[in-house]
Amino acid sequence: MPMPNPNRKISLRESARNLDTKFMRLAIEKAREGVKKGQTPFAACIVKAGKVIACCHNLVWKNNDITAHAEITAIRKACARLKKIDLSGCVIYSTCEPCPMCFAACHWARIRRVVFGCAIKDAKGYGFNELPVSNLKLRQLSKNKIKITPAVLRKDNIKLFDFWKKQARAGAY
Repeated sequence: MPMPNPNRKISLRESARNLDTKFMRLAIEKAREGVKKGQTPFAACIVKAGKVIACCHNLVWKNNDITAHAEITAIRKACARLKKIDLSGCVIYSTCEPCPMCFAACHWARIRRVVFGCAIKDAKGYGFNELPVSNLKLRQLSKNKIKITPAVLRKDNIKLFDFWKKQARAGAY
């Protein structure tokens, strides 16, 4: 295998793809951690200027709180850490396409970009009671300019759902 050229210039698109992969892998690892604790296969990382501000897994079962989705939990943590509710300039990396509640929270927090692994329909296929409204449709309806990058490491995120399904404590909601 040839050695990579250290002097090769990396395009902005390639650099963005590399960052998307890096931060999605963090979200996947956080979700795996949550599954091992009896949670579901969802996690989200919020990043600003290349720095992780918050990385959380779903806490629905632990907190007996149906709103404790990974994205909501990460937004709460990011707002507390930054001491403000405006997350302009932030990107959220989610193992699964945010549900309408989570997408609305991203909208209200002014998150500039949503990057996700598998789609809402994938979660529904694993038994989750999802509203089948895509982020693209929500963006269109709200006339929001939030950027959406779907299917980043989709296969790895599907494997995460398979891992979750094998757990004795697995339970969809």
